[in-house]
Amino acid sequence: MKNPIKYTTYKDSEVEWLHEIPSRWKIVKAKRIFHETSIKNHPDEPLLASTQTKGVIPKSLYENTTVTATKNFETLKFVRKGDFVISLRSFQGGIEYAHYQGIISPAYTILEPQEVVVHNYYRYLLKSKHYISGLTLLVTGIREGQNIDTGKFKDSFLPIPTIDEQIKIAAFLDYKLAKIDRFIRKKKQLIKLLNEQKAAIINNAVTKGLNPKAKMKPSGIEWLGDIPEHWKINKIKYIADTYNGSTPKSSILEYWNGNINWATPEDISKVNGGNLSETKRKITDKGLESCGTTLLPKNSVILTTRAPIGNVTLSEVEMCTNQGCKSLVPKSSISGKYLRAYLVAKKNVLDSLGRGTTFMELSTYQLKNLAIPHSPNEYESLEILNFIETESLNIEGIISTIEKEIALTQEYRTALIAEAVTGKIDVRDFVIPEEKEEETYEELEEELSLAAEGEAEYETDENHH
Repeated sequence: MKNPIKYTTYKDSEVEWLHEIPSRWKIVKAKRIFHETSIKNHPDEPLLASTQTKGVIPKSLYENTTVTATKNFETLKFVRKGDFVISLRSFQGGIEYAHYQGIISPAYTILEPQEVVVHNYYRYLLKSKHYISGLTLLVTGIREGQNIDTGKFKDSFLPIPTIDEQIKIAAFLDYKLAKIDRFIRKKKQLIKLLNEQKAAIINNAVTKGLNPKAKMKPSGIEWLGDIPEHWKINKIKYIADTYNGSTPKSSILEYWNGNINWATPEDISKVNGGNLSETKRKITDKGLESCGTTLLPKNSVILTTRAPIGNVTLSEVEMCTNQGCKSLVPKSSISGKYLRAYLVAKKNVLDSLGRGTTFMELSTYQLKNLAIPHSPNEYESLEILNFIETESLNIEGIISTIEKEIALTQEYRTALIAEAVTGKIDVRDFVIPEEKEEETYEELEEELSLAAEGEAEYETDENHH
């Protein structure tokens, strides 16, 4: 079906976020569909986490670090598989579906579907962009205390397609989204391979040079291998000055919001491998004087030394850093750009040098004694840098194009869900094709090429109402 199929007739739902719906659909209050439950005293059930990307899942499966309660499990609310959970951030990402049974924070609202409804349909509806936009009407509180008012939710209106339509819509979305997600995964895998290719190019250039016929010699360092015969090896302490960072007291307001850039691992990680021109937070002259951080000249190399180790940038302006970073100010024998390129190539080595019990950290001693091979010929070093820059720009251009395709496909994915669950397209006649043994990448590319151009297979007209 290349053209969108719509229902024959529509009616005004009189619901702000929903607009028109198929004439055959009903509108009822949410309390007709969902019943709030508050079952406790199930301390032996697994702890659950409500996530915006994966729904309600066991904390043990949650990728991010979460604080786990160590007592009062009896006060946690019991959640059955198939329930829905209103969390403290539902107004931002919708109402989450429970994929597992367990217990969760008593601050959350647990909703059990009551009327004969298809859970999978409402799983999509309550996470759709149109529904999330309407949740602002149900929010109570301000700032960090914002939450969905359960009373307002119960009196809000939701659509009820026929059971057959709910089943069809859910099956349609299951099939389509699986195909879209495979496409996105393959694109992300391609980006990963391109980044690995770029890292290999940089590593080879800064350790072997550009002349494949150059005579080589053992470096004497296991992880470095052979290097060109005429190159030198210096430890960082002989070619750059090393500086630690620090943080002014957060409670003293006159230390903050000044005009001095103050870099943290977050700033470095955002531009890893590139240049840093401005930091998220800034300090004042008094803040600089109050602590042990140092104002660094531009073209300083800054790297993260804890959580994570080895993200690197080159400063475009004067700045200082916090204690999660160390900085290198190169001496005349080597440039900041070359030093940055080498550290980017050797991130795995920097990782391996980390030490610690509570968290891994790269010490000043380890960094100062890291070996740096380099040509004594300034022109050869410049050639290597120009080569790295050219090759990196080519690969980054390809990656940028792929990232745009991914973004457009994700927009299409979001729009497809919204259109299907609100009846803007009719999928009652959709038949899931017979599965092939293995779908090729080229077939997925062709299937979703219109989506990548912003012209989804099911083109939507959001202004039709």
